[in-house]
Amino acid sequence: MPVPLEPAERKFLILAGSVLLAVLVLALILAPPAEQQPTGYASSYSAGSDGAKAAFLLLRDLGYAVEHWEKPPTQLPTEPVGTVLILSQPLLPSTADESQAIRAFIRRGGHVLATGPIAARLLPEGGTLEHEPQGTGWGTYRAVVPSPLARGAPEITMAPAARWQMAHFGHLAIYTEGVNSVVVSYSYGKGQVIWWAAATPLSNAGIRQTGNLNLFLNSVGPPGERRVLWDEYFHGRRGSLWTYFAGTPISWGLAQLGLFAVALLLTFARRSGPVRPPVPESRLSPLEFVETLGDLYHRAHAAGAAVGIANQRFRYLLTRRLGLPSTAPTAQLFEAVRDRLGWKQPGFYETLQRAERAARDPALDDAAALQVVQALEQYAELLQLKPRNPEEHRGWRNK
Repeated sequence: MPVPLEPAERKFLILAGSVLLAVLVLALILAPPAEQQPTGYASSYSAGSDGAKAAFLLLRDLGYAVEHWEKPPTQLPTEPVGTVLILSQPLLPSTADESQAIRAFIRRGGHVLATGPIAARLLPEGGTLEHEPQGTGWGTYRAVVPSPLARGAPEITMAPAARWQMAHFGHLAIYTEGVNSVVVSYSYGKGQVIWWAAATPLSNAGIRQTGNLNLFLNSVGPPGERRVLWDEYFHGRRGSLWTYFAGTPISWGLAQLGLFAVALLLTFARRSGPVRPPVPESRLSPLEFVETLGDLYHRAHAAGAAVGIANQRFRYLLTRRLGLPSTAPTAQLFEAVRDRLGWKQPGFYETLQRAERAARDPALDDAAALQVVQALEQYAELLQLKPRNPEEHRGWRNK
């Protein structure tokens, strides 16, 4: 039965609803419009061929502390040791203060990976010349000096439109072709600068080319030791008016007012709405089945069986991707992944062997089994073996 309201209570509810409506209207007005990322530059948000979303997600999957950086350079960390700033083919020019902030970031110990001629203007001692000849498109460039950047990448593929101007002592050209220096490294203060003539090696289309992935990872540094800031500020991703208000007490005031209005309306709804019995939890829940199956494996000390199931599923996905029979030996799978998928990172063959041994080990403990299963799942993600839609997933389960 509805509870009658006093006139004062009715007026209060109308006032609270009006305030809530005003908050929603303000949020719609101040929220930034959805941005459409054009193609043609290596944005970490873009999944196009020229974008760099794959490289960004790969860093995250490999354990790097990577994040989008949409703030001006003047807000870069003041203690930048162990921090890498990626200036991936900037589009917008910088102010004098922003250029000085980038120089100070490097001088205090920061690392910068910059690509393209516009990025060279942001760097200390930076300068470029036209590539000779112009308009050559994608080409192969070889490492001419031993360097940590060239580890595992004796040659790379790139489509440069410029070359570095070797006008300062201490600038080391790593990859060249004739007079064209396309990858350069040098120290500045306590930091380091790495410049590429183009963003091709980290683009979605170019990262799979020979040597490009290793060059990218060598330029970023080892995971776990570096914080990676992928700049989107110079791609136009800059704060809106709502972002400005988010740094002031106004946002907290609006949030508290909105929370109060929502609580008031929910209280009235619970007091006036019908009473319904709670819905009992179904005992046919898929999660209950998974937990029961896990308990059986644990009590029976059948960790090897669990690893065997995971390994069998991984081999099925891998052989289907490679077009090989399901009985293909481990060595043949490794060679096919290396030759057809271009996967040359160490550890894959050892993981396959470890999974085979673990599946046959009756004394395998749970911790070791979990490590093997997690390693197989990680390689399934990196090699893109998992189904991408529900229909494909159901098809695998019916096999």
